Amino acid sequence: MDMQDFNLRSKPIISMLMGGFFFSMIVGFIFLLGFELIYIGRIYPGVNVSGIPIGGKTKQDAEILLAQSIEYPYQGKILLQDGEKQWLVSPVEIGLVFDAKTTVQEAYQIGRSTGLFANLFTQWANLVNGIEEPPSFVYDARVGGAYLEQINQQIYKPVIEPSIVVSGTQVGVLEGEKGHVMHVPNSLALLALQMQSMQDGIIPLFIEENQPIVMNVDQQAEQARRILSQPMRIMMPENQPEQQGPWVFPPEQLSGLLHFNIVENGEGATYQIGLDEPALQNMLNTLAPDLALDGQNPRFIFNDSTRQLDLLETAVIGRELDVPGSMQYIQEKLLAGDHDITLQFAYTEPPVLNDTPGESIGITELVHEESSYFYGSSAARVQNITQAARRFHGLLVAPGETFSMATALGNISLDNGYAEALIIYGDQTIKGVGGGVCQVSTTLFRAAFFSGYPVVERHAHAYRVYYYEKIAGNSIDPKLAGLDATVYVPVVDFKFTNDTANWLLMETYVNPSYSSITWKFYSTKDGRSVSWETSGLQDVVEAPDPLYTENDELETGEVKKVDYEADGAEVTVRRTVSRDGQVIDQDTFVTHYQPWQAKYEYGPGTEGMPPEDNGEDED
Repeated sequence: MDMQDFNLRSKPIISMLMGGFFFSMIVGFIFLLGFELIYIGRIYPGVNVSGIPIGGKTKQDAEILLAQSIEYPYQGKILLQDGEKQWLVSPVEIGLVFDAKTTVQEAYQIGRSTGLFANLFTQWANLVNGIEEPPSFVYDARVGGAYLEQINQQIYKPVIEPSIVVSGTQVGVLEGEKGHVMHVPNSLALLALQMQSMQDGIIPLFIEENQPIVMNVDQQAEQARRILSQPMRIMMPENQPEQQGPWVFPPEQLSGLLHFNIVENGEGATYQIGLDEPALQNMLNTLAPDLALDGQNPRFIFNDSTRQLDLLETAVIGRELDVPGSMQYIQEKLLAGDHDITLQFAYTEPPVLNDTPGESIGITELVHEESSYFYGSSAARVQNITQAARRFHGLLVAPGETFSMATALGNISLDNGYAEALIIYGDQTIKGVGGGVCQVSTTLFRAAFFSGYPVVERHAHAYRVYYYEKIAGNSIDPKLAGLDATVYVPVVDFKFTNDTANWLLMETYVNPSYSSITWKFYSTKDGRSVSWETSGLQDVVEAPDPLYTENDELETGEVKKVDYEADGAEVTVRRTVSRDGQVIDQDTFVTHYQPWQAKYEYGPGTEGMPPEDNGEDED
């Protein structure tokens, strides 16, 4: 057969083959088209969810089937355990819900989610081999967490710290206990992991045991027993003047003050025992004002022979109760087993000390001395003059200091060594404690006046008192009128200022034999001099006629003079203080003396009383 015959015979065969191929293509296309048309809105065959075939079903039918068939959320069993305690729950109770809609939607997308040929391949593979689509679940951790919190309330056991119990003076110990609590987030994570497997299972809950911060308080209990073993005595330091106390706290009182506290630090915690700090602080704050002591300079006498200072009274170191320091010290000593505990003070030295040389503070010579006389004074008046003068003997006045006589004088009372003598009170002269003190204030006024120190406050007497105009020999010098000063603590004061750069030392000397009081100023002279002049007594007004009154306490025939007459007058005293010819100060002291009436008292039935010229008004 030649080639021509072969070609002629092969053409019909090829045509038949080509025709068969195209026929197959058409048949296949028709099949595929029919397949796709059949599964429009349906899940492709071969798709299973948890072994349940849902191929060929509509989404709605598949959802119904799966909702009825997937029973794990409702029928599953999960056993929660905490030691011997158990709780059996279904997954739905702890927040697991089957999501049929999402599961079916994902199954429906199998064979539809990629390109044409890939989809066809997937459809053919699923048809031949089948495919498992996992079910979709929704897990609400809030539901699971709430369920676990309910369980936690049943198993929770708080940490109990060990403690010390005090009853009266008896001390006991309560042991501590561990705490028991669920760690909910960790337990919730274990639950979620178990439910992902869709299997029943046993879940050991994640439990934390918390130890007490302090494991043992036996040592502190023993400290408490030692504290309550005997009274606590709080004392002042032995070397302190004006001692007070001790303050004793019996064990029964200490028992109520004991305080226990847990204190945490970087390395752990300690159980501290001590006295209740607010109560202790309140007690010390109450004591503090009475225990405070102002610092005082020493008192000196200027030795005219050696020209040095001789110590008369030692300095007083100022003190103030150190409340925080005392609190800490009391706590420390108690814990150490001590029951006699000394208060802690902050001390302040005065400006001048016992060994301070006179030249270092400018006390080198006598600046001025002034004397006044009290001839005819009663023993009580002399006693008061002596007692008041002692208050100023050896006192120092600092440079620039304004000295208050009333402050230095202090309380004038019988308890402080004063007696009753005549004083001016209102418009009469009566007996009162301290009569005669104005002899001292008058002498100080004149010492400051003639030394050239500025006078800050001075008050004259209501009427002329002849004591203050007497000179040596018991005679009267009218020029001294207007140079008196009265002090009535705490209302009326006398003040002057040391306006020099040097300290001033005052010395006072009372000589009852000569009826004199002398006031000395020691310092360093700065060249000042004093000149003065007085107007003398002007606008003199005679004293009123005497006044006689009956006194039932006097005997018949007894007449007693209780007040003395004095003419009224005006006196003006001018002072000029100079240095090197230059005036450095000028001041004027104006005194108005009232006319003063003599007064007599007489017993009932006394003849000739009252006299016809009695100044008493008759009603």
